[in-house]
Amino acid sequence: MTDPPLRLAVGAMGTRFELVLLAGRGDLRAAGEAAIDEIERWHRRLSRFAPDSLVSHINREAARAPVRLDRDTFELLQDAVDVWRASDGAFDITVAPAMTSDAGALRMDADAWTIAFASPDMSIDLGGIGKGHALDCAARILREAGVACALLHGGTSSIVAIGAPEGSDGWRVALPSGGDERTVALRDAAISVSDPFGPREARREASHIMNPGQAAPVAESIRASVVGPSARLADAWSTALVVLGRVPAGFPPQFSAFIDAPEAVLS
Repeated sequence: MTDPPLRLAVGAMGTRFELVLLAGRGDLRAAGEAAIDEIERWHRRLSRFAPDSLVSHINREAARAPVRLDRDTFELLQDAVDVWRASDGAFDITVAPAMTSDAGALRMDADAWTIAFASPDMSIDLGGIGKGHALDCAARILREAGVACALLHGGTSSIVAIGAPEGSDGWRVALPSGGDERTVALRDAAISVSDPFGPREARREASHIMNPGQAAPVAESIRASVVGPSARLADAWSTALVVLGRVPAGFPPQFSAFIDAPEAVLS
């Protein structure tokens, strides 16, 4: 008789994170609680609304002098800039607070692990990549603790799978696609789904995804799903694809995409 799944949850980053742990070495509960602590830690660091968060500190200081970062945060921000560049500006962490829409004006020093702003009216918002980053970090905690089979999600739109349930080729994840559902088997991979108007059962009247080029919310109802090895990159790219409505040449080959839109270009 197998043990029942261990389920843990926490509210963070404006949504509900849930963990389901099935198998692994050692104490699954201790591993799961450490992963929950990691999610809460990144919630505190990445919130632009909390005055004592790291992002708020960056937004206050980076125009005056370079701000030194830890390695994880520097790599997170570097990934955000890389996606901005590869998506022709469709994903931009500078767009929401000040509408500057120019992640290229972020000065990243890979030798010193610092960030600086080229303009005093710049600021950053990591809402489009933060959930995925927190999940990546939590999954790393679980793997280091010997967890061999688990599923983590943030608001059901960002998901990380570790291993697969016994007898299965992966965790089954249903992706809405027009009137049908597409199912993917997720194993040691991540997926992110972006929909500017939210899930069908809770549709918003206005889009919550900005088009940086137009400095306005995305107008069309385009849903994009991205599967790959990193949840934070999947988050960023699914947002970019909603803005573009297509897969650009710079889309990373180790990821795959599904777009529900007229004349969508899929990889």
